[in-house]
Amino acid sequence: MREPETGETCWSLVGRAANGDADARSRFSHAYLPLVRSFLATRWRCTPLAAEVDDAVQDVFVECFRPAGPLGRADRAAGDFRGFLFGVVRNVALRVEGRRQTRAASADSALFEDLADPAEGVSRVFDREWARTLMREAGERMQRRATDDAARLRVELLRLRFGGDLPIRDIAARWQMDPDSVHRAYARAREEFRLCLREVVAFHLVRSEAELDDECRRLFAMLA
Repeated sequence: MREPETGETCWSLVGRAANGDADARSRFSHAYLPLVRSFLATRWRCTPLAAEVDDAVQDVFVECFRPAGPLGRADRAAGDFRGFLFGVVRNVALRVEGRRQTRAASADSALFEDLADPAEGVSRVFDREWARTLMREAGERMQRRATDDAARLRVELLRLRFGGDLPIRDIAARWQMDPDSVHRAYARAREEFRLCLREVVAFHLVRSEAELDDECRRLFAMLA
């Protein structure tokens, strides 16, 4: 997702998408499709519904964009956007599951036992996928801003440290650099990522300035 225009929030994007703005609808889909797909694929893993993820993802966005659909009824005062989107996706998932369970033979019914009471467990799954989505977007934002070799090295440093789970000393040896220099670059990279993540959180959740750091810490805790 490209960086939003100054003053844009997820709620202003939702408002424009609800009114039929094609660019806003494209941006909304691009921003949240990976989250929706990942949530449904995780929820339906090892069930007969695994083959229906693509159709269900499409159903979510058809539901969002239909006349008088959820986007038109979205109310910023009613809660944060994560909760709103979770409600839409969960409702579509429950409809799909209900249709499949009605048709399922008794031999298949056992595969749906874990979904019988979905609310709390499914909410945790959605929260983890939400956290991954915002972390990925912050990383992409940091990468877009890396316009020189030193900045690109810091992006790669975070990728190796977190994506590859490599200790700083191993990264320094691989790059044939002084470990202290790599530690300093790592500290700067973490701060750059933190600032990018705060911007992403501000867009998606529209929290007050005082709450942004708490929300960032909560996102890390979701992935722990």
